[in-house]
Amino acid sequence: MAVHAALVLAGLAVLLLAGDLLVRGAVNASLKLGVPALLVGLTIVAFGTSAPELIVSVNAVLRDAPGLALGNVVGSNVANILLVLGVPALIAGLQPWADRETQRSFAIMLAVSVLFIGVCFIGPVRWPHALGLLAVLGFVLFDWWRSAQRHRDGPAGALVPEGADPALRWRGTALFLVVGLIGLPIGAEMLVRGSVAIATELGVSDAVIGLTIVAAGTSLPELATTLMAARRREAGVALGNVIGSNIFNLLAIIGIAGLVGPLPVPEGMLRVDLWVMLAASLVLLPVIAGRAALSRIWGVGLTAAYAAYVTLLFLNGGLW
Repeated sequence: MAVHAALVLAGLAVLLLAGDLLVRGAVNASLKLGVPALLVGLTIVAFGTSAPELIVSVNAVLRDAPGLALGNVVGSNVANILLVLGVPALIAGLQPWADRETQRSFAIMLAVSVLFIGVCFIGPVRWPHALGLLAVLGFVLFDWWRSAQRHRDGPAGALVPEGADPALRWRGTALFLVVGLIGLPIGAEMLVRGSVAIATELGVSDAVIGLTIVAAGTSLPELATTLMAARRREAGVALGNVIGSNIFNLLAIIGIAGLVGPLPVPEGMLRVDLWVMLAASLVLLPVIAGRAALSRIWGVGLTAAYAAYVTLLFLNGGLW
């Protein structure tokens, strides 16, 4: 037990360090590329912090555990909003963010969530559905690229993100990004492996481990990155990270996993978890509209909602 606990602590330390480096690299990259920090958060940061979900989901399909692949993605999207935004808000709070680009990306995330729910009800998710999801991802990436191009053509003075270091060279920026992107999945693997071992020793079922520890554990890179973004007052990176990760999870991870093998959708997920995911997204509407800040009160509410959801999973032995 002590060895596994040490592995958990070491994984957490790696996650926090990698998250700090990734945020520093992202805001400096946004300065050098001439695009807002939000767009960097939506792409480089979000895709990098979703790497553990991709690894877990593909491995789950290869090991004939498709329910774990879907559960990991849906559970991670719930954790990304309720936990990943809730904990930083509880600790430091995030200022209102009513940027038009954020609102547009949030609308895309909602549309993608509804699309994914529709695909699940049509399910099982097979290679034609997977190709469709990946095609939608291509359109989303193209839309973000066009937006980045428009920002690059705008006034340079309005593009400098808070916390960026103009003196940092491209070599240093790239080093921060690479170390952060490599360190996050390593830290997540260490923490999830240690947590699963502890849970097994305590006699917790495999189903509950997959629904809670794996889903929350693979969301820890997003949590580490968002904590550092909140500490650096980078609300754009924090929200962009969550929005981009959720879009990437639904389109890219399920798209790739669906190409590896079919993904039958459990009945419990159709009845409960998909709607929990959508409801968690809708909770952010006042924040995205600029009518509310992610204050400590919001942090309490979001983290309490996530704790209630996880508790429900434990009490029922898993809803999936």
